[in-house]
Amino acid sequence: MKHVLSLETMSADDMRRVLDLAVKLKAGRADRSFQPLAGQTWAMIFMKASTRTRVSFEVGVQELGGCVLYLNPGDTQLGRKEPLKDTARVLGRMVHGAIIRTYGQADLEEFAAYSGIPTINALTDSEHPCQVLADLLTMVELCGGYEGKKVVFMGDGDNNMSRSWMWAAEKLGFQFTVCAPEGYQPSAKDLAVFTSGNVTIEPDPAKAVAGADVLYTDVWVSMGMELETPKRLVDLQGYQINSPLVAQASPAALVMHCLPAYRGQEISGECLEAHAGTIFQQAENRLHAQKAILSLIDASEAG
Repeated sequence: MKHVLSLETMSADDMRRVLDLAVKLKAGRADRSFQPLAGQTWAMIFMKASTRTRVSFEVGVQELGGCVLYLNPGDTQLGRKEPLKDTARVLGRMVHGAIIRTYGQADLEEFAAYSGIPTINALTDSEHPCQVLADLLTMVELCGGYEGKKVVFMGDGDNNMSRSWMWAAEKLGFQFTVCAPEGYQPSAKDLAVFTSGNVTIEPDPAKAVAGADVLYTDVWVSMGMELETPKRLVDLQGYQINSPLVAQASPAALVMHCLPAYRGQEISGECLEAHAGTIFQQAENRLHAQKAILSLIDASEAG
């Protein structure tokens, strides 16, 4: 792999390679002899706040033998409007790879093009590939795999998480249903690229969750959408994951949330605590999935 910019551009074989290696790295975490990043320094450029993403990547790079340089806009000339391509060309001559959390997907892709170094998407407004790979690892552990399973995404179905899940379903062969009201569903144009039949829309929560193996949700108000909060809370109030809804899914259905969670909005507090074991296993698996990504990227192919 040259980069991990999105699941749209990542092959199914590479996704499987990441998941297979993540299983091994998690089982052998205590063995520190595997040091593929020894002698390397990776830059983490974060334009958005983060807990899980920052900690998991910093720990992951260090456990693989590398060093981390954390940069936010206030630490760099990006905060003073230096063109991104200039920052990219500077860092490309000094560090071995970059992990970027930002708003625009185009910015991430511009950095990768101008820097010439391996670049990993740590979240953009378009996709969150590392999170979905960690979630698939959780399904491997708790569901025995993802093949033939049904995942239902509740709430705002036109966001980065839903989009990454759609690409994963399209390429890996499981069912993914977006359960969202009008105005929060992927557009017909966006859906047209998914031709396998694995991606569907069902606005009725009861119908959507029937036979579901995983119920998944994310915050209703993403970073940068704070002014829309009152409207979103009203529009999405019928799409909360709670115990009565879970009872309509498969008997052993998992409840998953990429965190942070707002209890009483997208998920009830009682339901989150009942499924905390799964949800925080997801969070831990960010570390193992991302270590696999870091291990498999070939710096010699970047550019």
